[in-house]
Amino acid sequence: MRLRARSRGSATARSRSRPTSRVATESSRAVVADADAVLRAIAAIRAGGVVILPTDTVYGLVARGDSGEATRQLHAVKGRETTQPTAVLFPSVGALMAHLPGLPADALAAAWRLLPGPFTLVLPNPDRAFAWLSGDRPETLGVRVPVLPPASARVLAAAGCLVATSANVPGGPEPRTLDDVPAVLRALVAEMIDGGPLPGRPSTVLDLTGPEPLVLREGAVLAADALARLRD
Repeated sequence: MRLRARSRGSATARSRSRPTSRVATESSRAVVADADAVLRAIAAIRAGGVVILPTDTVYGLVARGDSGEATRQLHAVKGRETTQPTAVLFPSVGALMAHLPGLPADALAAAWRLLPGPFTLVLPNPDRAFAWLSGDRPETLGVRVPVLPPASARVLAAAGCLVATSANVPGGPEPRTLDDVPAVLRALVAEMIDGGPLPGRPSTVLDLTGPEPLVLREGAVLAADALARLRD
């Protein structure tokens, strides 16, 4: 198997003056979201709002993955074209399988090899599931099964699936901390959870829709390492 690398290129508004719920421990400086913040985030997402969450890579804007309207709201908050595909997050590979029963066997095998982990996999989508997330490529779907911080994992488990994109303006730097998220975005979301500093590298994006895996973006995992996992 050969590898080719290639680059490719609205919620209830709340003021940034609202304090973010968090507790910092003196020993590790880790930031732990309190239970109320998590419950507010879950409620906001269920109501169709957009929330900022820490992920396994960078801070992300998230919304209900099962709602085209929530996805449009997320795109409006970020200033993102609706023709651009957006990834859907699942809490487990089992949940991915349940939502995408028509996934081809080879794509499913690749998902089991790479997930959970810091990957976005562009998979064949013969059933046109989550069509509002596929942009101008309805025959494909970008999926993630991340290893999330506990608070974000609770939100994802409650939602079942989330649409997610980096909490930055298009073309802006990846947000490693909540303070790195542009103020214009923080002012437009329904809730924020502060998870402290994150790794700061986005997911590695692999297109698995063709005869060979195609690296669309090298991120948290090197392209060579990703390919090695597919060969195992």
